[in-house]
Amino acid sequence: MLELGVCYYPEQWPRTKWEEDAARMVELGLAWVRIGEFAWSHIEPKSGVFQWDWFDDALDVLGKAGLKIIIGTPTAAPPKWLVDRYPDILPVDARGAVRKFGARRHYCFSSQRYRLEAARITEAVAQRYGKHPFVHAWQTDNEYGDHDTIHSYSRAALHAFREWLAARYGTIEELNRAWGTTFWSMHYNSFDEVDLPNNLVEEPSPTHLVDYFRFSSDQVKSFNKVQVDIIRRHSPGRPVTHNFMSQNTDFDHYKVGEDIDIASWDVYPMGGLINGRLSAEEKQRYLRVGDPDQTAFNHDLYRAVGRGRAWVMEQQPGPVNWASHNQSPADGMVRLWTWLAYAHGIDMVSYFRWRQAPFAQEQFHAGLLLPNSEEDQGYKEVVQVIAEMKLLPKGEARGKAAVALLLDYESRFATRALPQGRDYAASAIALDWYSAVSRLGVDVDFIGQHSDLEGYRLVLAPDLVIPDPDFIARLKASGAKALFGPRSGSKTRDMHIPADLPPGVLGDLLDFRVTRVESLPPFQSETVLYGNSSHETSTWRETIRTTETVLATFQGDYRPDSPAVIGNDIARYCATLPRDELLLKLMGDTFAWAGVSSLPDLGDLRLARRGRLHFAFNYGSTVAAVPAAQNAEFLIGNRALAPVDVAVWLDGDKGATAE
Repeated sequence: MLELGVCYYPEQWPRTKWEEDAARMVELGLAWVRIGEFAWSHIEPKSGVFQWDWFDDALDVLGKAGLKIIIGTPTAAPPKWLVDRYPDILPVDARGAVRKFGARRHYCFSSQRYRLEAARITEAVAQRYGKHPFVHAWQTDNEYGDHDTIHSYSRAALHAFREWLAARYGTIEELNRAWGTTFWSMHYNSFDEVDLPNNLVEEPSPTHLVDYFRFSSDQVKSFNKVQVDIIRRHSPGRPVTHNFMSQNTDFDHYKVGEDIDIASWDVYPMGGLINGRLSAEEKQRYLRVGDPDQTAFNHDLYRAVGRGRAWVMEQQPGPVNWASHNQSPADGMVRLWTWLAYAHGIDMVSYFRWRQAPFAQEQFHAGLLLPNSEEDQGYKEVVQVIAEMKLLPKGEARGKAAVALLLDYESRFATRALPQGRDYAASAIALDWYSAVSRLGVDVDFIGQHSDLEGYRLVLAPDLVIPDPDFIARLKASGAKALFGPRSGSKTRDMHIPADLPPGVLGDLLDFRVTRVESLPPFQSETVLYGNSSHETSTWRETIRTTETVLATFQGDYRPDSPAVIGNDIARYCATLPRDELLLKLMGDTFAWAGVSSLPDLGDLRLARRGRLHFAFNYGSTVAAVPAAQNAEFLIGNRALAPVDVAVWLDGDKGATAE
């Protein structure tokens, strides 16, 4: 069954409150507590001077109360004395300005000095507490990528990048070939001549930029692995996690996930809505419930990153402080988000934070308690969740879905380097596809190009720009059908156009060639005739020639009847960015083609399945009818689902939730 926890900062509260707080946590029904991820200056106030007594005391108080403790390594916030001693550990932004001390995440992943210091403090903490009886798990650092901190342009990053390039290419001649340096007289005579791709008059070579993104991603992986290895050495048998972020593709999460036991992430749907993909009208509609699909998208993604094991390390319990606008969630949403996490395979949800801070940067960030320790709305909803947990059977696991959605980080690097249009946003496109799948009641797993394909009937690839030939060969042999979005196969690993035109190696699945691409301004829409109905599309259009069956065509004055969707028995390709009705129709037809059961458009209702348990979540403003089987046994809620409400039921093997 789901376990619940909370984030706590004993160093921020009087010692006299600790026992009271710990007792209240246990009384509420919480099992886990995370501490320590910002405590470096309290553990080591001066270089080499450690103050362990307060941390020992905190572990003792929390553990004796009955809580399982997660310790976060404190490397996300290096102390002032360390910055003053080694100012070169600070990151440098794309303009060349040093980012100063005074907040958090103020370090450069490429700083060798900081890597040594981060390893030193991690070893000190892990050595002291690695076998502590109350310590049950570890978190490395905190939120890699927050505040745009993956990409640093420091001298250390420059030297490390040159070394990375030398290892990748071997010779400068090979780099010149890959980067196309005959263009604009960009030829290099040695790796020592290569600079970082910032502050240029024009855009850099896209291969230069993608290599910098690859390098930066590798720096995160190696930085994280040092901490994981230290923890494993001193704390064997205790799982290690990292708390990732929503919609961040600055580094390859799969690669970082290889070195941890559980992937966790921080869930803030209110800010995600304000900063997200939806139109202003849709944001107003979902203002207090959030994007109905963004949170579930990330649950499913991090379940894949954690190879089946995923937690929520920070669950928003009320308004936050960091978005451009910070609205309150509707009463009931904390409960809904908690059950949504469990339905999508999350095994532990930890709320951020126990008590709202009355000082510093996050004064407006709600906790389970108000600053004066009164119970806030989130606390009351956790009480309801804990009561409902007793109504559900234990041991239900999320099963494998019939549909896989491919998220490839190198392809994301590619579209960031060459968007070919201001409005092209790969993350939003993938979320649109996921949303269409969800609106049709179909569960989905995320995969990368490294993933095992056994058991999938359908693979959805909205933006596989750089396909791996081995993946395409395995996909062809798997028996799964595949739907590819535009730009798929459009670049080689060197960021070149394939020799025989796109889709390059995708040609092993589909016979077509892309001869022209267009990115369209917001005021221009194209009409697509699909079956007997016409639909509008925008942003992107490709001209292709093909011998495959044409399933949809562009209409209008410009190149009428040119293919918009093509396919054969094993694969289909879409030459535009389908949205709204066109995307729903495309997905519905694709499911039927692949033999995947689906439901009519659910609107604001969302379904999920975990083992024998079926879940429904109502993001709308009116009562929704739950499409449960006639023999359904409702454990929570009923068939008439109120707004901001949850239903959970059993109906054996006759579930209404699609595969």
